[in-house]
Amino acid sequence: MRNSFNNINIKLEEFEALIKLAAELAKFLYPYLRQILQSRDDLIRNPNAWNEFKKRYIELIKERFNTNSMKVKKLLDPNSNDEVFNKIILTLALCVSDDGYLKLRTNLLNY
Repeated sequence: MRNSFNNINIKLEEFEALIKLAAELAKFLYPYLRQILQSRDDLIRNPNAWNEFKKRYIELIKERFNTNSMKVKKLLDPNSNDEVFNKIILTLALCVSDDGYLKLRTNLLNY
């Protein structure tokens, strides 16, 4: 799905390192994640954080991914991407705990 296609599979050690990094960053970003989730629950009165998150995420996807791919087009489709974005935010929020690395690893391996 990325613009620069690489046919080499990621090594297990690299996969583990990326999960640890994501779990640690989620701890650091927890206040922001919580604000986004609260904004998502109250879209009528406070849509700012949720809309900013979606806008920035879509910008990053357009910058780094092949927008001709059907999977990427689905992510960019405003009618179907709310569910994906919800899942991403909830997954990151749930991996904030002390066992966050294990939760995120399990979630990604079962994806």
